Amino acid sequence: MVNLPLLVVGVVVLILIAMAVKITRQYERAVVFRFGKLLGEKGPGLFLIIPFVDRIMRVDLRVREIDVPKQTVISSDNVSLDVDAVIYYKVTDSCKAIVEVEEYEAATSLLAQTTLRDVLGQNELDSILSERDRINKTVQELLDVATDPWGMQVVVVTMRDVALPENMLRAIARQAEAEREKRSRIILAEAEYQASERMSEAAAFYEKTPVALKLREFQTLTEIAKEKNLIVISSGAAGEDGGIGATAGLTKAFTER
Repeated sequence: MVNLPLLVVGVVVLILIAMAVKITRQYERAVVFRFGKLLGEKGPGLFLIIPFVDRIMRVDLRVREIDVPKQTVISSDNVSLDVDAVIYYKVTDSCKAIVEVEEYEAATSLLAQTTLRDVLGQNELDSILSERDRINKTVQELLDVATDPWGMQVVVVTMRDVALPENMLRAIARQAEAEREKRSRIILAEAEYQASERMSEAAAFYEKTPVALKLREFQTLTEIAKEKNLIVISSGAAGEDGGIGATAGLTKAFTER
């Protein structure tokens, strides 16, 4: 005949053992409270607790992300823009994450929103658009300092999108077009300046060497003679006796009909 009291005791013991044995994964830690007092951190792996006396709270130590909702920000030059960001963080001290703050993820999200608005409000629109890396680094450092007492580390902060009003987009497009026009005019002016320098050097050289000028004239006549139905009249250069001769060349092309 089965001993019923012994069987009940055995079942109760097995239940207590099952409740006392806890397992945490490699990326988890268990914060143990005994009679409401912090006992410490357990894990990873197998550990024992006292049933009905100890209470555990599991904390994930992996890097996690927080999607910061879109924030309406006014820059230092009074431009309104919408910005949203992504924050990557991890828990470095599970006991602090449980004891020092009620909901560490929600608290980090709210802190990130206010910090993002504060930092962007201190920068002009051009800086926000062109210096994202610097702003991301600044926000990350501020959040890391603020969340360190909570046993957390902010790893990366990234602004995902910066939305501008339609009128500001048109203004930026006009500014970019004006900047390109400015660069093109500067390049053209620089080319004209370099060309004028070369022409001045060539004129000085021809002045010193009249023969070179005459050869250049003959070359030009040869190029002009390639055209049809033209009459070319060239004035001769001064000869050794100081006289001036005239040379007329007719390069008229006749086509057969």
